[in-house]
Amino acid sequence: MYAEPLTAVERFQFDESVAHVFPDMIERSVPGYNTILHMIGVFTQRFVQRESRCYDLGCSLGAVTRSMRRNINHGGCRIVAVDNSMAMLERCRAILEKDDSLVPVDMVCADIQDVAIVNASVVVLNFTLQFIPLCARSALLCRIHEGLLPGGVLVLSEKIRFTDSGQQAFQTEMHHAFKKSMGYSELEISQKRAALERVLLPESLEEHGARLSMAGFRNHHTWFQCFNFVSFVARK
Repeated sequence: MYAEPLTAVERFQFDESVAHVFPDMIERSVPGYNTILHMIGVFTQRFVQRESRCYDLGCSLGAVTRSMRRNINHGGCRIVAVDNSMAMLERCRAILEKDDSLVPVDMVCADIQDVAIVNASVVVLNFTLQFIPLCARSALLCRIHEGLLPGGVLVLSEKIRFTDSGQQAFQTEMHHAFKKSMGYSELEISQKRAALERVLLPESLEEHGARLSMAGFRNHHTWFQCFNFVSFVARK
């Protein structure tokens, strides 16, 4: 998408052009992405509860949904997969139709801020919260906490920023080095960064931790980090 010079770099959006290249884009942009997907399945197997719901908020092409689906080991469960991009959901539906799991999936085209969270044992925000306006993030996490069953978990994966300028510079440099090692050119890295900078708003580890505590989660842990990408698990 960004291999040729653009006269104007438009704001990044999850349209058909992104949906078409999304799996390749995210695997080459997010170090450890496949490990995170695998571990979401592990968390699901450990924490899913009978007759409950699992939520994939910002499901894109359904990679998290499929990881959860393969690891649900209780009866009466269903997955609610939500995305506000119809282009993403249409491709997601086609992918899920080829999946042999019998766990039902409700696909919802909506803003995740408008979706009720009820009877949930596992909720996943996999690189989704960073696209929500800063002023709305606390309310969303509070609603998730309220909708979780006792013992339920939230898996929250995010790109973060660092309060120390030296560390921020180093982590950004190494992330760019990772993307180059995955075949991205300097031009692609630069233009994608420009497209995302007004859309993706990262926060620090401390800010995420404070928000999770304020939302009511009794504990939360940073279980994964590679450069400026992290994943937390928070338990009700």
